[in-house]
Amino acid sequence: MVSVVSVLSPIAGAYSWLGRTCHCIHMDPAVLREDMVNSVETQVDINVAESVSQAMRTVPREPFVENAPYQNSPSEHIGTTILAPSVVARLLTALHISTQQDVNTQIGSSKSTERLESDQDHETSSDDVLVVGAGVGYTAAVLAELVGERHVHAIDINRRVVYTARSNLETAGYEGVLVDARDGAHGLPEYAPFDRILVEAASLEPPQALLNQLTPNGRLVIPLGGPSQTLSTLDADGTVRAEQGAVALDPLLVEGESDDGPARNRTVREDAEFAESGYFAPTGWEQEWIDWDERKHWATHPWTEAILLPKFRLEREYTLNPTARAVVFIMI
Repeated sequence: MVSVVSVLSPIAGAYSWLGRTCHCIHMDPAVLREDMVNSVETQVDINVAESVSQAMRTVPREPFVENAPYQNSPSEHIGTTILAPSVVARLLTALHISTQQDVNTQIGSSKSTERLESDQDHETSSDDVLVVGAGVGYTAAVLAELVGERHVHAIDINRRVVYTARSNLETAGYEGVLVDARDGAHGLPEYAPFDRILVEAASLEPPQALLNQLTPNGRLVIPLGGPSQTLSTLDADGTVRAEQGAVALDPLLVEGESDDGPARNRTVREDAEFAESGYFAPTGWEQEWIDWDERKHWATHPWTEAILLPKFRLEREYTLNPTARAVVFIMI
């Protein structure tokens, strides 16, 4: 009679060996990048430029995104949003960049000199590009793969983000990209003009300083709008040349702001305090209990001293003193 143990032992051994083997196997990052780009090309509602797809297949994401680097979703890091790969593909495709490969092809082609000079969309060298909103540096790395490191400049208003982007780019092998701490709306005039400027943040109007830093045939790609944004391509005089559909990016910060600092909007700030501290938030949110128009209306009413002010004090005591809540419920 065959024992159960003798039957199960080989099976258990096989599973143990398989487990050890699988644990030692790591997916090739090149394969993961290929799968990521293939997924992006099927999900994005535009035709991703071939040069952009190839660059994204080349640039590793591990130095820029720690967790699930090849997942097509946004994430957060030190107060900045890491854009999903599909969004990066859309932004870079909208730039219509002239790559070094395009230049080499152009030089070696049989086109006549007259035709080259009449084609305003072609550059005679790789495009110089400015990225407003350096983030973790991934977009700048893909651009460096397209036009060369020395042609890519990136700025961010958050100095911590700048340091992180520099470190990530160096780790990935793109240390030649210039990254500096600047107010994005002011651009980088020392290195202007730029053939392409990409703004990875939304603005109601295109910043004039960025338009001024474009070459005559340059292009500015920026999400325009507030809560409802449209990815737009503008020429140097501010004319919208093309629109590439809806996007949802963070707003362009102004000098003195930072993503990880206190919100300038009072409602947003108080909502954040309430979410963090609940009923014990120290200040701010309890003011929502007070109807200031009602207080103004009843300020001259003969019953004000007898009814309204005690009501106000009781409501404020309710928000700040948990013990007082029982009294409120009993009175109600």
